Amino acid sequence: MSPLSFPLDDPSLAAAVTEGLGLVEAELRDAVSHTDPLVDATSRHLVDAGGKRLRPALTLLAAQLGTGTNEAVVKAAAAVELTHLASLYHDDVMDSAPMRRGTPAAHEVWGNSVAIITGDVLFARASRLIAELGPEAVLLQATTFERLCLGQLHETVGPRESDDALAHYLGVLADKTASLIATSARYGAMFGGATPEQVEALARYGEKVGVAFQLADDVIDLASDGGKSGKTPGTDLREHVPTMPVLLLRARVAEPGASAQDRALVALLDGDLADAADLARAVSALRAHPVLAETRERAAALALEAVGEIAGLPDGAVKDSLGALAAALVDRAA
Repeated sequence: MSPLSFPLDDPSLAAAVTEGLGLVEAELRDAVSHTDPLVDATSRHLVDAGGKRLRPALTLLAAQLGTGTNEAVVKAAAAVELTHLASLYHDDVMDSAPMRRGTPAAHEVWGNSVAIITGDVLFARASRLIAELGPEAVLLQATTFERLCLGQLHETVGPRESDDALAHYLGVLADKTASLIATSARYGAMFGGATPEQVEALARYGEKVGVAFQLADDVIDLASDGGKSGKTPGTDLREHVPTMPVLLLRARVAEPGASAQDRALVALLDGDLADAADLARAVSALRAHPVLAETRERAAALALEAVGEIAGLPDGAVKDSLGALAAALVDRAA
């Protein structure tokens, strides 16, 4: 593992990605700096909080399939992280999340309106970086941004009565999370000089890894004590945000012969979980329920599918590291 929890066992590959991340970090800090003191402080808030830098690291790793890190790869890597950070400002407002990366969420410090506008500023800064990379990159950024918005919209509105709730949720994850991870891999391969076939394989890999990553987060939201994740356990439950364990539980209750315990748990989840004791009871019950293990299994299966998408890549450290990354993202929820 690198210092950023990115599995790179090959020393030369680790050195190349680590060096690239240093360049990306400098690009990020330059991008969020602003002459206006308020905007400067709010924009730096989550950059300074740190994080795994998963998306830029994936961009840098994908670039190693070709000629490696260059100026375009660094700009693309910084842009995907800025896009991700921007979405977090918005998500935390919508979810009323009190913490992010172990620090108070921006809306807790400056209020909802400032947090939302700061997210917009970061989206603009990401777009400015991407504009330097040409029309194909701009189109990809616009398409990804649209998918991020659609994912959030569909999550907010929920499935229609005729929709399958699980399929709807997986579609939300594909748009809201996987789209940017796929774009991160695609940018790295594109600007690193990989072949068109390799670019497409990495994009498919990113889509499946992205959904697996979010399913693992669904488990972490319940199973973590918050110390490692930096998020308050049960945040999604409290805000009645659908997650895979809850959807699997609801599917069980919809079946004939559902247990009284499962029905009682759904009733608890449908109630007002603003009370800390009720939320703790709900988290504890779901931690002990088989739906949590089933969610882990679904994440692991998707990670294996992601590895299958890159089976045609040249054997070597890059391919091995991509496989290790898929496993590591799921192992977080173990």
